[in-house]
Amino acid sequence: MTVNAISEYSATPRDLQANFNGMQLLYVYWEKHLIFCSPFAFLVAPTMTFSEFIDQILKDAIKAHPDSASVDFSAAVWTLNGERLTPDHAASLEANGVDHKSLLRLNTPGLSGIQGSCC
Repeated sequence: MTVNAISEYSATPRDLQANFNGMQLLYVYWEKHLIFCSPFAFLVAPTMTFSEFIDQILKDAIKAHPDSASVDFSAAVWTLNGERLTPDHAASLEANGVDHKSLLRLNTPGLSGIQGSCC
């Protein structure tokens, strides 16, 4: 069934980066780890290095999962907004192409969820 608008509708999104005081949203999905039902949403500084993001934010966010202690971030496969990413861990998120509301996917070879339960 099609729907026709009966009037002009215009709105300014409230989640524009300008509304986050120099910070930005970053979504992170850990593939094959379904204990987390959806991507994480983080508020991050674009100037934070990729390594700082992993060490200060991501490791703490995933620590509830039994596989988290086995994650080898140096062997991780990253995808940013649908494109393969080889991150420069010393560079900022911004320099790595991570922008406001980016989706960063983490694939950890050899880890497939609790007792290999996923795929």
